[in-house]
Amino acid sequence: MAACVSERRPAETVAKRMPNDFLDSSPFEVVEPRQVSLPLVFNSPHSGRCYPVSFLTASRLDKQAIRRSEDSFVDELFLPAAALGAPLLCAHFPRAWLDVNREPYELDPRMFAGELPAFANTRSPRAMSGLGTIPRIVSESEEIYASPLPVAEVLTRIDGVYRPYHQTLRDLLARTQTQFGYAILVDCHSMPSAVRGTPVRRRPDFVIGDRHGMSCAAALVDAAMNSLGSAGFAVARNKPYAGGFITEHYGRPRQGFHAIQVEVNRGLYMDEQSLDKSARFPAIQEALAALARALAAVDPSAVAEAAE
Repeated sequence: MAACVSERRPAETVAKRMPNDFLDSSPFEVVEPRQVSLPLVFNSPHSGRCYPVSFLTASRLDKQAIRRSEDSFVDELFLPAAALGAPLLCAHFPRAWLDVNREPYELDPRMFAGELPAFANTRSPRAMSGLGTIPRIVSESEEIYASPLPVAEVLTRIDGVYRPYHQTLRDLLARTQTQFGYAILVDCHSMPSAVRGTPVRRRPDFVIGDRHGMSCAAALVDAAMNSLGSAGFAVARNKPYAGGFITEHYGRPRQGFHAIQVEVNRGLYMDEQSLDKSARFPAIQEALAALARALAAVDPSAVAEAAE
């Protein structure tokens, strides 16, 4: 059983749901446009808000506290952009339960009862800080679990949800590249409006990440920054977020796969305390739809230059 915080989809979108053994709703879904007409694939891996009851029972946090790690409503923010002609893959499961923007086995051994597989990456900075594939903490450094997790539970989440999620993402990118000759992955995220502990130090409105020029053609980053900047937003590149595992792993410009990460300042579209949408939500949706149009309009020859 799982508790979903809010309704997921407008009626006009077409969703392909995946079977699942762990949640009463599907663990993730692909929202398909009526016609695929853009060389884009949108991915929202951290906006899931369906919480398994067994997970909430095992947690030492209340529901509001555990939601602090969500990229709240990011899937809905990008729905109008996807409706222009590109699929949107979005998680229903929460990031605090499973983080697919990590290697499959970035695990902190301190939080599990039993021996992890020998191939687990227990020494990565993310795992050691408690933000591995199965997170130990939420964003405010609060411990999630009241007691250690069985290793079998870890493997079930990875084999049952993580692997199918990434297979679906690979399939969408391969389909897009076959149709257009290249594919642009837009990895969709949100960030707190201020640096933790310094409320007066506000972050930019948007951060565009390309792994410091490694994950996509420069023309795509330029188009994204120009689109948002011309609309009056403050936009930064790669600082403080250059892109995570998904951007790094799938961004292969020489092979025709481009990945760009978009971080949206939560203060633009929601109340960060109540976790409610603000009146500006539709305006930010439109800005992201304009961003999608700008990315799709980049001359294919400029995109192809990254492969040379």
